[in-house]
Amino acid sequence: MADAAERIFQAVRDAPQKGAPLYLQLRKSIEDAVNSGVIGPGDALPSERDIAIKADVSRVTVRKAVHDLVRGGMLVQRHGSGTFVAPRVSRVEQPLSRLTSFTEDMARRGMKVRSQWLDRGLYPPSPEEMMTLGLSPSEQVARVARLRIADDTPLAIERASLAAAILPDPGAVGESLYSALEKTGHRPVRAIQRLSAKNLNEAEAALLGAAPGSASLNIERISYLASGKVIEFTRSVYRGDAYDFVVELRLGDRTEEGPDRT
Repeated sequence: MADAAERIFQAVRDAPQKGAPLYLQLRKSIEDAVNSGVIGPGDALPSERDIAIKADVSRVTVRKAVHDLVRGGMLVQRHGSGTFVAPRVSRVEQPLSRLTSFTEDMARRGMKVRSQWLDRGLYPPSPEEMMTLGLSPSEQVARVARLRIADDTPLAIERASLAAAILPDPGAVGESLYSALEKTGHRPVRAIQRLSAKNLNEAEAALLGAAPGSASLNIERISYLASGKVIEFTRSVYRGDAYDFVVELRLGDRTEEGPDRT
């Protein structure tokens, strides 16, 4: 690792780029070392003091460069242990044109799926759940929250809400919520999803094994039965470094777009 460290920081020390802030030069040097395989997943970086000496920069500069890379998910810091190259996560490409469960999606890819339960129970509904699911204040809502894991990599946090009349025993849900709903004739047939880009808070990052502040994809989904009744309200947080959502676009009929005004 000593030889690798020398290679990483030599460029910053010997050939600084004019006009570029030193912390950006140092950050790029570390990024290049990771991307080229000079240092790999799980490898430890030298201490802040050693980096400062080898790159001939201040410790404040080192701290800023490392902080940027931790926020970006390339490095992870472990209290009392140091700074390490983050594990590489294989990206999952997920089409948005099909209504499938996480279990079904991963099974098609040959990935082993498991869940860590965060919550399963019946509760008084929140105002948002009452409005979305059409519940009265006297009814209960079933909440099912899970950390979804594929091939031992945490990929998503899912929090689903359903009317207790539809799911009276949330504790009976196995690996797939949709399989449980299918058995009672309540599997949704269509859904509307809203995607937004956010940053992971500390609690979410801890569950997903990512750096606080790193990118996430948040999805709010409202699912419907064939009758048009809302059956499920789900809010999910996906790791931004692991998921790509893909949509196929087709040229629409010009008559649907209105007259051509050119």
